Amino acid sequence: MMLAHFNVSESDLRKVLAVALEKGGDYADLFFEHTFSNSLVLQDGAVNRAGSHIDYGVGIRVVSGYQQGYAFVEDVNPNEMMKAARVASRIANGPSKVPPVKTDAKVFKNYYPIIHSWEEESIQKKIPCLQQINKRIFELDARLVKVNAALYDNTTYVLYFNSEGLLCSDIRPMVRLYGHCVMQQGDKIENGFSSRSARKDVSFLTDAVVEEIAQEAVKQTAILFDAVKPKGGEMPVVMGAGGSGILLHEAIGHAFEADFNRKNISIFSDKLGKLICNKDITIVDDGTIVNERGSINFDDEGIAAQKTAIVTEGVLTSYLHDRISAKFYGVPPTGNGRRESFRFIPIPRMRSTYMENGNTTEADIIAAVKNGIFVDNFTNGQVQIGEGDFTFFVKSGYLIENGKLTQPIKDINIIGNGPKALADISMVADNLKIDQGAWTCGKDGQSCPVSQGLPSVLVKQLTVGGV
Repeated sequence: MMLAHFNVSESDLRKVLAVALEKGGDYADLFFEHTFSNSLVLQDGAVNRAGSHIDYGVGIRVVSGYQQGYAFVEDVNPNEMMKAARVASRIANGPSKVPPVKTDAKVFKNYYPIIHSWEEESIQKKIPCLQQINKRIFELDARLVKVNAALYDNTTYVLYFNSEGLLCSDIRPMVRLYGHCVMQQGDKIENGFSSRSARKDVSFLTDAVVEEIAQEAVKQTAILFDAVKPKGGEMPVVMGAGGSGILLHEAIGHAFEADFNRKNISIFSDKLGKLICNKDITIVDDGTIVNERGSINFDDEGIAAQKTAIVTEGVLTSYLHDRISAKFYGVPPTGNGRRESFRFIPIPRMRSTYMENGNTTEADIIAAVKNGIFVDNFTNGQVQIGEGDFTFFVKSGYLIENGKLTQPIKDINIIGNGPKALADISMVADNLKIDQGAWTCGKDGQSCPVSQGLPSVLVKQLTVGGV
């Protein structure tokens, strides 16, 4: 039981909750976390950097109305926890509440079973994976001049207890594997990278994942030597399957998070139950995909993971809720209360966000475009949640001329408005791909691992920043 892992008892937890609720408050919870992290880096043909880190502590939250008091300590000694609980309790001002008498010890479905833990794997056994990436990338193209590779793994132990009596625990694995390469052709130098990530144990490290990273990194770099910057302007844009899900996540997904809507910041604040896009479009946020980077067994408020339909056949059917926003809207939480660590309060966050398949093919979508661009490789982007305006940097793609992919393109921006871009999606392909890259979402100073995906779609018009 995880109580023993953190060297605490149910009695300790009840005492801390009693202090947290001594000034009233509607609700309180305790979030214990113990994380073991490891890193391994290869540069210039040698694995020459390694590191390990341990993070440990508990966050204590008190909710009064829609306000939250929060404190954390890196020592789970009962006296230290009670000091932190007293700080968090000051958000409230009323008669004390009695912590739960009955404990509801809950076991959730496990979407990331661990057979061979990262804690059991030695550095010596991890090194060959990076050496193999280095070797394989150099084998694929004579123009290669430099390769970097990195492996990051962590295992997080979680214990959660709240004033409703819910007691639960989790062991959360995570791995990220990167390959980066530099190529030179004449006086031209280009670079590219590939990554894979999953909530998975040591079984993640296979020859297949090494081959995928090597092939993708080289392919994405090599194409840049023949790429040009297209003419800018407004034009149709075909978003390729997989990584283009960044558009869905950044330009649209954040605007579906309930805190932005509760505060009337999101452009979708008054759109619940209304048609917001093509009826062929269904968008979900899913925490239940086995071994997916964005998956969770339960969120950081003790709510079971689920598959949440945000948009159903073009209609906005749900926001993404934590406990506070769910209370505000009078609906059940959707399991989206997430936090970076025990040092932060949970807030509505995405998990694995994607658009479901449509009823056409990518080839038919491309054939429908006379002049436009095809993009599927992005590096970063920015979005304004309120207005929904966004800009994304496209690393590479292709011109579309008379319904065919022709000249490779690179280093352009696409600019638009998220809700308008969603409304302008006129065709959706049947090739949904959840991108397996190491995507990380930032919000309110917190970072969380997420996944995203998209079938190929046609956006009727976006602004392309070219020459």
